[in-house]
Amino acid sequence: MPEYIDSHAHIYAAEFKPDRGAVIRKAQEVGVSQILMPNVDHTSLDSLLQTEADYPGICRPMMGLHPCSVKKDFQKELYLVEEWLTKRPFIAIGETGLDLYWDRTFLPQQKEALIIQLEWAKQYKLPIVLHTRDSFEETYELVAAAQDGTLTGVFHCFSGTPEQAQRALNLKFYLGIGGVSTFKNGGLDRLVPEVSLDHLLLETDCPYLAPVPHRSKRNEPAYLPLIAQRVADIKQIDLAQVAEATTRNTRNLFNL
Repeated sequence: MPEYIDSHAHIYAAEFKPDRGAVIRKAQEVGVSQILMPNVDHTSLDSLLQTEADYPGICRPMMGLHPCSVKKDFQKELYLVEEWLTKRPFIAIGETGLDLYWDRTFLPQQKEALIIQLEWAKQYKLPIVLHTRDSFEETYELVAAAQDGTLTGVFHCFSGTPEQAQRALNLKFYLGIGGVSTFKNGGLDRLVPEVSLDHLLLETDCPYLAPVPHRSKRNEPAYLPLIAQRVADIKQIDLAQVAEATTRNTRNLFNL
């Protein structure tokens, strides 16, 4: 059975409270060996760290501030993130980035929070996990300005154009491919053939964005092979090739 790593999963979220253990066992049964957990803000911290403690070596935490949690008091949130970064190891900074899907009210604050977290990624020599919903251009600009040759990371849940993908790759970043790849109008049919497997990671972003045939239901790490199969189908290659390459990429990026 191929081995997979879910490179982006909110498995600590309240949606999994009733059956988290069963969900993780189900994922392991289909070959998912590790589940990488992005932080959101101070409200997700306890659950994030408890899930790591409950499933050591399987559920691995990141530390960062999600752009949707950037409000007027975002400095307080960042202070907490920095405090945790000095206390103990994490596998990445994230998730961070920009989100212009809902509104642009706090765009200046989102940008400031991202710039600070890009600096932390360099300082702590950690990869950075980028959220770019409706904001690829704005995010790219800040990451490109910060790239001094030492920054690494992933544009998570990537759904941009082939041209945007190439620009992300030129920054030495990976692209995270998730459930959107299985959607009829997801747009990844055009993108995936253009990008080498060496630049792709697989992710569920659970509990969100479940792949077909589970679309609009709760997503979970056990659905990762469906995403891998979709990439294999689009590229017209063997599933094992997709699993092997994306797992290797994930280990390399996050130093697992």
